[in-house]
Amino acid sequence: MQPTKPSAKPLVPRTPSLRAMTEAVQDCRGCELYKRATQAVFGEGPSKAEVMFVGEQPGDQEDKAGHPFVGPAGRTLDKAMAEAGIDRSKAYVTNAVKHFKFEERGKRRIHKKPLDSEVTACRPWLEAEIEIVKPRLLVALGATAAAALGGKAVKLTQQRGQFLAHPKAEALMLTIHPSYLFRLRDPEGKRLEYERFVKDLSGIGAYLKGTSGK
Repeated sequence: MQPTKPSAKPLVPRTPSLRAMTEAVQDCRGCELYKRATQAVFGEGPSKAEVMFVGEQPGDQEDKAGHPFVGPAGRTLDKAMAEAGIDRSKAYVTNAVKHFKFEERGKRRIHKKPLDSEVTACRPWLEAEIEIVKPRLLVALGATAAAALGGKAVKLTQQRGQFLAHPKAEALMLTIHPSYLFRLRDPEGKRLEYERFVKDLSGIGAYLKGTSGK
């Protein structure tokens, strides 16, 4: 008999609501990441948002504050959303993994990519969020979120900016995670990549307007 794979599924409330899950996730032991994180960071936004943005995992500042996308990447996302005409207060933002995974370098805590097994263990929380919010459009920010939402068949580099079929929403769109921009050292390359990111996000409003009533 094969050992049971780690999963948060038994911990998701039987009658899930965003409030109930926000409280329950703090007791999540679905994988080992809870042992070092300050707290779990659940998604935030309207319970019936048209758009759900999904990132990889909380960062250092999110782990301390208990809110998603409040650090440097979050501020970049806010700026890009504003330039693209998207009201963040009307969007739901969350992550594929709810605990911060990191390695220590001196006094700094540096992001460490979660394993596939950790993303899989945390997926029941994300699936429950999607089930409650019922977004028309899912937006995967980065490769980890793309895999969590679309499986390994989706390829960010090849399908970025496209609207793909998804069983739980009208469509799934793939784009970069805003933290990617911080890894670009060439100023001109960073500027161009940011403009492309804004263009990706601008497509969201056009998509929703173009498919409204369909």
